[in-house]
Amino acid sequence: MGPAEWVYLNGTVCRASEAMVSPFDRGFLFAHAAYEVTAVFDGKLIDFSGHVARLQRTLDGIDVPNAWSASELEAIHQALIEKNRLEEGFVYLQVTAGDYGSRDFAGPDMLQPSLFLFCEHRQLIGEKARDGVRSTLVEDQRWKRRDYKTTQLLSQALAYRQAARLDRFSAILHEDGHVTEAASANLWVVLPGERLVTRNLGHQILPGITRQAVLDQLRVDGLSVEQRAVTVAELSSAAEIFTTSATGLVLPIIDIDGSPVGSGRPGPVTRRVQSLYYKAIGADLAARAPWLRSEVRADRA
Repeated sequence: MGPAEWVYLNGTVCRASEAMVSPFDRGFLFAHAAYEVTAVFDGKLIDFSGHVARLQRTLDGIDVPNAWSASELEAIHQALIEKNRLEEGFVYLQVTAGDYGSRDFAGPDMLQPSLFLFCEHRQLIGEKARDGVRSTLVEDQRWKRRDYKTTQLLSQALAYRQAARLDRFSAILHEDGHVTEAASANLWVVLPGERLVTRNLGHQILPGITRQAVLDQLRVDGLSVEQRAVTVAELSSAAEIFTTSATGLVLPIIDIDGSPVGSGRPGPVTRRVQSLYYKAIGADLAARAPWLRSEVRADRA
């Protein structure tokens, strides 16, 4: 599975094979670029306003002007969704600091950004959400401003390559004895007594849009969440672990480096969170996650 046929590049919708970017673009030369990934479910953008707000924050942080209003960005997203007949998957957006025909670290006083978007068809609620995935621990070696969603993703890419060599789906990043987040998702841990913990916001992690949406749903549902750093040692006593992201939604982790998490199966808190979030985005649980409904009934029996 890869990018859909039609993409958007600087005002033009064209086939992906026809989209051309200059090798002098600052995004290519310096990773001077921001990006966002917005989930699409039933043809609708999920949590879009949060993604636009985070994009603006990142652009401000990396000194790239935003040449597009929120409504303009939404219209571009919608047009690309319709052009590609995207019902379920995501839209990727990238804003770079532009092309100036040379490799100059500082660049001009006024940057002229470039905008690129593509879609991908992907099943967001499927076997991985049902069965869980296996992960591995990797030392976090990213730059210090992880709260900006930039294309400086080499450390994450290497973490995923390490996980793939170990036949694992994902990686959990850590530094100084504490977990930061997963390689491309926020991490949640259920400790004994069904204490749900996720890392507090700061420069160390990305302020996930799905993370915030889940927090909002849990607050309404009355489930409390501790926001603090979890130690690597605490992972060994975790009853459940899951991640949240736009492309994985709520994804259970059932094994870390060969050691099962809890029972080795997605647990009741994870299932509760999945149920809340899936319903919030408009999913019919009976049609899309019948395994979830049956497990919830079994827990209540």
